[in-house]
Amino acid sequence: MRAALPILIGVSLMLTLSMGLRQSFGLFLQPLTRDIAITVSEFTLAIAVQNLAWGFLQPVAGALTVRWGFRPIMIAGSVLYVAGLVLMATAQGLIGVLIGAGVLIGMALACTAAAIAMAVATRSVSAALRSMVLGIVSGAGSLGALIAAPLGQVLTDGHGWRVGVAAFAVLALIMIPSAWIAGRIDKVPLPPATSSDIGNASMKSAAFTAFASAPFVVMATAYFVCGMQLIFLTTHLPSYLALCGMDPMLNAQALGVIGGTNVLGCLFFGWAGGRWNKLALLGGIYVVRSLTLALYFMFPPTPLGTLVFAAVMGFVWLGVGPLVSGAVAEMFGLRWQAMIAGLAFMGHQIGSFVGAFGGGVIFDSLGSYNLAWQLAVMLGLLGGAVQIAFALYRPPRPPLALATS
Repeated sequence: MRAALPILIGVSLMLTLSMGLRQSFGLFLQPLTRDIAITVSEFTLAIAVQNLAWGFLQPVAGALTVRWGFRPIMIAGSVLYVAGLVLMATAQGLIGVLIGAGVLIGMALACTAAAIAMAVATRSVSAALRSMVLGIVSGAGSLGALIAAPLGQVLTDGHGWRVGVAAFAVLALIMIPSAWIAGRIDKVPLPPATSSDIGNASMKSAAFTAFASAPFVVMATAYFVCGMQLIFLTTHLPSYLALCGMDPMLNAQALGVIGGTNVLGCLFFGWAGGRWNKLALLGGIYVVRSLTLALYFMFPPTPLGTLVFAAVMGFVWLGVGPLVSGAVAEMFGLRWQAMIAGLAFMGHQIGSFVGAFGGGVIFDSLGSYNLAWQLAVMLGLLGGAVQIAFALYRPPRPPLALATS
């Protein structure tokens, strides 16, 4: 464990900045759209493109770590992250926002966010410690929001949104040395293969084996709900609160509370995933989120109600990370974990596209977020129920010979 500590610190710092900064982009929605004369739906289109680029490139980044190692992939992603923020801070119209906040940061997240970070953490510790360590590293993914959200709000209020985004770019520079340190994982050998491991498979065979597994397909499909709900909130909650006349600092406070309670939630689900059915826990998260969304949006927001809502949502925010990564490692082994987790993450990011862009389109069309949150609740309850129903269903795995052919 002592040898793994620098790796875990490096990957946690990289993840906390990668996730914490992008979770705070909603703070810039109102001032940015007013300043450069784009619509809410155009801004959310950039966020939607970001999520699609992240989702569809995630399995590619995961596969490249098998060929080239984790270090070059994570460093390249960190550099792209800084470049995307610089382009966003200097944007004069939709194209700059679309390429900077959309394409470049989407590419960067594929190389620096949860799937890669969880794969690094999984490989660095023994199986006995794996679930708890995944919870700890996943919890680090929201600590960045505790710094980024208040900093971005204060600088935006005092000096404009461009200064706020530029400050994010400076913070993102820290990701580069963090990725270098975390890249020590490339020197750690894989553990001996188990009977369920597909470590000897080709990339194509590993992907085929994953999609031939019913529990994996259900998990990846239900993951759509996670992305839709979370990105809808991070993108549109600041705008919703502003429309309701709330103090702008409540936006940052809510995001900060989400980041803080998410740490507790990740620790809990990391611990729980080592004791109970990971897929059933995932379904439970989706159901709790959906009920919490319904209760919050049914009534006019208040400062206290918003912070309580943020605390509950934060607890079930990124707890999916250790559960999904742990389930993938158990089902398929470690060699292709980053790629297979990335394949599942594609469903998450399609949901993110719907949550970001769909929320913006509904608002521009109807002048209200009512239909958007109602759809998020209904689909969340459906996805959670299906995930729980299949949680104990484990059909025979495809023959191992198929995976290694």
